[in-house]
Amino acid sequence: MRFEKSLRLFSALCIACTFFIGSASASWAYMFVVNDGKIYVITEERVEPNQIGSSIGRVTKYSDSEGTYSGNFSNRYPKGTKYYEIIGVGINDAIAVKENEGVYVKASYSGEYAGGKKNGSDYLPYVFIVLLVLLAGYYMKKRFHR
Repeated sequence: MRFEKSLRLFSALCIACTFFIGSASASWAYMFVVNDGKIYVITEERVEPNQIGSSIGRVTKYSDSEGTYSGNFSNRYPKGTKYYEIIGVGINDAIAVKENEGVYVKASYSGEYAGGKKNGSDYLPYVFIVLLVLLAGYYMKKRFHR
């Protein structure tokens, strides 16, 4: 009976922990867009429409809460906002982001975006749940097969 109470307490703690892992909410240090795993910081510099090249992507996920997201993510622009090449500027230097019809803003390359890449700690809540289910199954099997 004591083992059963301990198991229930452990189960409740594991489940409670999974709700808190990765649930941070804060404001971003700067505005940016992500395109193909590269992060571009939004500048105040406008890009003339005659300098706009081919479309190279669009925002697939927007959030104003700090976190890790995958895809072409932005903390400023809504889903669907398009990215463009700037004629004469390499995409490893800068891109243009369409703000409105005929209005483009420059976004400067800042490096590789670490968000969206999974590591082992991202799967920790699932490991806890699987272990809990296996432990509960083992206990139930042992208890009912006496």
